[in-house]
Amino acid sequence: EVHLVESGGGLVQPGGSLRLSCAASGFTFRDSSMSWVRQTPEKGLEWVAGISTQGGKTYYADSVKGRFTISRDNAKSTVDLQLDSLKTEDTAMYYCATGINGMEPHNSRGQGTQVTVSS
Repeated sequence: EVHLVESGGGLVQPGGSLRLSCAASGFTFRDSSMSWVRQTPEKGLEWVAGISTQGGKTYYADSVKGRFTISRDNAKSTVDLQLDSLKTEDTAMYYCATGINGMEPHNSRGQGTQVTVSS
């Protein structure tokens, strides 16, 4: 059974940084592309970033390009998301997910970690 556990969320001021981490188990992590998605009541589910199986290719939504960085450690079965230059509109529940998109019906997502950007 796929098990994804996110951590690292919190309250941060605009312009600040956070690092989210996701610990994966229950599947062959090194064979799975991974992603981060986020959700708010207003916008619904939104794809944020994706990373290939070996980490050689990364993809970002235009809204976060240049501010967020996705990375993975296949030895530890973790995928991280570094959030820099945070904006109030980045406030959301963040989920790590299997797959490069993370929003397909067959993709698995964790329970999420809340990021709140506010002064």
